[in-house]
Amino acid sequence: MTHLEKARALRACTDKHFNCCQSVLVTFAKEMGLTEEQACDLGANFGSGMRCGSVCGALTGALMVLGMTHYPPEEADSFRRQFLEEHREISCAALLKKSHDAGIPRKEHCDGLVFEVVQMLG
Repeated sequence: MTHLEKARALRACTDKHFNCCQSVLVTFAKEMGLTEEQACDLGANFGSGMRCGSVCGALTGALMVLGMTHYPPEEADSFRRQFLEEHREISCAALLKKSHDAGIPRKEHCDGLVFEVVQMLG
């Protein structure tokens, strides 16, 4: 199963909710040397922008993956800048407002961000 297929399966899961951060972390758990359960626990409080509309959980998860897989800080900075250039925002609240104003349902918006960062991580 590819990373993208794994992320799609997590986001489609109906018996358990995986927030955006968890969806990214669980997808890359093996590469980070974590079990899927550990990755899920790690990301539990980072969905919905750290549970308060702050930094996007998908982006936060991606930055954690980069840290756990020993990418240099400069590459993590580049990743964050690329996300910001693409979306003009990094806060969950602002990203959700933009998608709401564009008529995009929340789940579709969040799934799209998860899939995007998973693809960016490779």
